[in-house]
Amino acid sequence: MRDFLRECLSWSTLSGKIRQVKKDVTPQRVAFGEDSEQYFLYYEPKAAVSSTVIVWVHGGGWNAGSPQYFDFVGQCIAGAGYRFVSIGYRLSPRNKYPCQIADVCAGYNAARAFLREKLTDSFRVIVSGSSAGAHLASILCCSRTVQEQYAVDVSDMTGFIGIGGPYHFFPGMSLTIRMLLSQLFSRGYDRAEGEPCALMTKHAVPVLLMQSRHDGVVDYVSAGAFREKALSLGNSCELYSVTGRKDSHSWYTAGMFLESRSENPTLDKFFSWIEQQDGKSAG
Repeated sequence: MRDFLRECLSWSTLSGKIRQVKKDVTPQRVAFGEDSEQYFLYYEPKAAVSSTVIVWVHGGGWNAGSPQYFDFVGQCIAGAGYRFVSIGYRLSPRNKYPCQIADVCAGYNAARAFLREKLTDSFRVIVSGSSAGAHLASILCCSRTVQEQYAVDVSDMTGFIGIGGPYHFFPGMSLTIRMLLSQLFSRGYDRAEGEPCALMTKHAVPVLLMQSRHDGVVDYVSAGAFREKALSLGNSCELYSVTGRKDSHSWYTAGMFLESRSENPTLDKFFSWIEQQDGKSAG
């Protein structure tokens, strides 16, 4: 309960910080469907430090948020010198799962085609997402069944970073997650069809999970179960435990992008892992 209260009290502070973020990069908006929520934003950094592109799936409990709202993530990552794509998707409860994963896959395919036209050199992709976005991004990256269903080409994909995601559905989940899942899925829908742990197959994409034991919304056991399943299949998966004062859900899934690497160890880990994958790809 204490962690949940800390989470509830954090958002007003974060909202103020989000409003103060400088917009140094103006993103390009690209539609990939007829619905207003089916679009992505592309951020071109002033000076790219790598051929790696970060593809992001936003959080918001599947029922809120948009690439435009999470512009501060794009400003942070583009400011660090990485090209950045932020994918939108149709929201619940008006749109039931699997609309969300269908949109994320379609958005990824559209973004990949866009990048192939825009960039003269080859590129690599690291997919990331926070909270509900981590749930959807993990399915995109780690389920060959879903990749085949939606014709997703993952040949350019070199990593996945999941931040505070609900990957495992179990009876002891927090009330918040249970309520959000009841909005996401239609009554009677087999939730195993939307659970990352159940959908995971053997794959070659390295994974970094970032999770806090004092999240207040998503239980740490969710990331632990995902890692155990990954290792049992022979997949690469690192679990990084978020610690410190700013370890409640919103503080690390969103708030870390409002700080610098020197201020925030979790953000430093995020970029260090990307740099590590860059080094492996270059080697």
